[in-house]
Amino acid sequence: MKIQKTKQKKIDKLDPVWDAVKCDAEKIAEKEPVLAGFVFANILNHNSFERALAHRLAQRLDHSDLSADLIRQTFNEILQENPAISDASRADIVATKERDPACNRLLEPFLYFKGFQAIQTHRFAHHLFKMGKKDMAYYLQSRASQIFQVDINPAVSMGKGIMLDHGTGVVIGETAKIGSDVSILQGVTLGGTGKEDGDRHPKVSSGVLIGAGAKILGNITIGENARIAAGSVVLKNVPAHKTVAGVPAKIIGEAGCKHPALAMNQMIDDNIQK
Repeated sequence: MKIQKTKQKKIDKLDPVWDAVKCDAEKIAEKEPVLAGFVFANILNHNSFERALAHRLAQRLDHSDLSADLIRQTFNEILQENPAISDASRADIVATKERDPACNRLLEPFLYFKGFQAIQTHRFAHHLFKMGKKDMAYYLQSRASQIFQVDINPAVSMGKGIMLDHGTGVVIGETAKIGSDVSILQGVTLGGTGKEDGDRHPKVSSGVLIGAGAKILGNITIGENARIAAGSVVLKNVPAHKTVAGVPAKIIGEAGCKHPALAMNQMIDDNIQK
């Protein structure tokens, strides 16, 4: 019985994502001594993925209005209250590594990629929003928009395994919802169509790939594993497993594969079924 408990305790402590990030940080410190202080401060001085994540985001969001220390303390408290954020963050960083060919190590999104950092900041802001701490949530939205060029209303709910590639120019409105395993490229807008109140933004189902510069407007649904071509303006519901393209967007065929958000194939085959 004691042996079983000991084994279970060791298994519970396994954290391959955190171990990989630390390993990469140690290599940087060895190969590029000028960056040793940087990687120690942001990774190697911390005893968990969560602590390091709170620190890194706080450093990026630091401002005379609200110091990094206060932001880090807030984020650490949220992580204790809502462990699901930890799971979602790990899924997001793995998604980025698997889907972005420019990403060679898990450490890279953690330290450098503003798309990943913007999504994690939003997860904390969303928690605060749900807890009724809306002003702090809005502050984080505003600061993240300044630092990362990504503007996500804190009311927006999203699943895990989200990959925000590059991030620049992404805008997601208040009543939008995003499922799990979604890939969104730069310049994407999930917006409204005017000054209407209430539920007015898109609902993006799981597995969707949204190409660069696409604008999805109104209270419409993008079905599971659909594919939105780059530069499209989508004003109507998109069925699951379909590709839409154009201005305004029209169905031009199937999604091209079972999980377009994972495959990241944005090319439209000339022979695609119409």
